[in-house]
Amino acid sequence: MGPHPAVAAIRLAVRRVLHDVLTDVQRTDNPRTPENVPLRPAPPHPPREQAASPLVLVACSGGADSMALASALAFEAPKLGIRAGGVTVDHGLQDGSELRAAEVVSRLTALGLDPIESVAVDVGRDGGPEAAARDARYGALDAVAERHGAAAILLGHTRDDQAETVLLGLARGSGIRSLSGMAAVSGGPGADRRYRRPFLHIDRQTARKACMVQSLPVWDDPHNTDPAYTRSRLRHEGLPALEKALGKGVVEALARTAQLSRDDADALDHWAAQAEASVRDAAGLLECAKLYALPPAVRRRIVRRAAIDAGAPAGALFARHLEEVDRLITGWRGQGAINLPGKVVAQRQGGRLVIRQGC
Repeated sequence: MGPHPAVAAIRLAVRRVLHDVLTDVQRTDNPRTPENVPLRPAPPHPPREQAASPLVLVACSGGADSMALASALAFEAPKLGIRAGGVTVDHGLQDGSELRAAEVVSRLTALGLDPIESVAVDVGRDGGPEAAARDARYGALDAVAERHGAAAILLGHTRDDQAETVLLGLARGSGIRSLSGMAAVSGGPGADRRYRRPFLHIDRQTARKACMVQSLPVWDDPHNTDPAYTRSRLRHEGLPALEKALGKGVVEALARTAQLSRDDADALDHWAAQAEASVRDAAGLLECAKLYALPPAVRRRIVRRAAIDAGAPAGALFARHLEEVDRLITGWRGQGAINLPGKVVAQRQGGRLVIRQGC
């Protein structure tokens, strides 16, 4: 008799991602490997003269999603000759957080993961409590990955998390990239495919059920039910209200929207990257007349990249900023410079759009 359907679902999701990681690692080691050549799993115990097996870490808070992910990683990784480890981040935002982190380390150890790290971080205030905690967490995860030479870090975000992210992006009015939610594969410094999210097509209840049938202890973060946090209000009030008004299937529809939006956003980003060179003059300055001729979605992507390159923080650069700069191109009436985040200034000079650090 096979495993419970919930357990089978999470193991299959993790197995697929581990195959992808192994493929990436082997193609990095042998860049001449053709795309259509099947790759074999690494041997579980490679000879000493060979390179060590790749290491994959799971980021684990102790909650149901990440514990289900950790258990699946521990089960699937040895079959592919992949080493499996774990890391938990102590944000220090709750009483007893050190004990919680120690408990997570103990649970990951019991699953057979190695190495395991618990990392304490200082959470700042930039961007609000949720964004600051996220920035601190990813900074810690990047550092652990670099320290251990990890090929990937698995994150336990589910389809429900994806739906919430899409709605939060919709509320901000941030455009199609924000509506695309979380990517199944994303990166950290110098590693554009470091983070993998195997559960984006699996609902939260499946992960919780998998923990229950395996008798895995889980920790329910009180912040997840605290109405002081926007995502918590959305989870417990907003989404249930939408499902009541629109019927079941809202979460699945939002997750599909995320994927479709991501495909469109990726295509527009590629178009903008190709078009950028054609709208710059010999000195590298952006020519307003050539920018004007581009579709707005492509033009604004070029402007956004120029602002970021000049020092504007990507997370603080919103649609309203880009709209103001865009009017320098499409609605020029002699208006003055536009101040952007990061002390960046955009102004029109002699038919050129100049974006630079201000005084």
